[in-house]
Amino acid sequence: MSTNSWLPPGFERLARTQGRGKIASGSPVALLIESACSLREMKTINAIESLVHRWMPLLRAKRAIEAMVHNGKAYVYVPKVESLDALTQELAKAGVKATALPNAGIDVRAIREKLDFTQEQFAVRYGLDVDSVRNWETGRRTPDTAAQSYLRAIRANPEAVEAALWSDAAEDERNATPPADAQRETRATAPAKARVTPSAA
Repeated sequence: MSTNSWLPPGFERLARTQGRGKIASGSPVALLIESACSLREMKTINAIESLVHRWMPLLRAKRAIEAMVHNGKAYVYVPKVESLDALTQELAKAGVKATALPNAGIDVRAIREKLDFTQEQFAVRYGLDVDSVRNWETGRRTPDTAAQSYLRAIRANPEAVEAALWSDAAEDERNATPPADAQRETRATAPAKARVTPSAA
């Protein structure tokens, strides 16, 4: 069944009424939303309303649900969530499974020690600043969201992260270095050009 056969009428009603009011306060949350039932059983308008209630723009919420229906899943940023449990329960009633990115701190020392690396080895291998690694482990600093995501990727699949990082570095080096033939040609022609002198008048 095409989404165009059911979403526009309900969406237009929601746009006219603007649904229920928005929550007063909350924290932003990144979510993975997935279809948990058939399209016929899914309450798509209710799912959109749950997102709009938490300050997601109406059109963006509509597109997120459409993308989820089409692809089976979608990633969304919800600006204000007063209770993650409340949001996931609302979406579940609408036939949508919601999973939030963990916001708990990540244990950098545990990741490093499991790999049996020193701080310097860990930093070099994964392209990190060794001082940052030390600060994270001692609690003087906390990894930002991007760093936490990267560290989770290392924890989940350290070999793949290492391979991707160093294969890219090798590719960059190859692109920056002229081919050997070009280098030999440059060395061979440079002296010849230097020997060229103006002909006598």
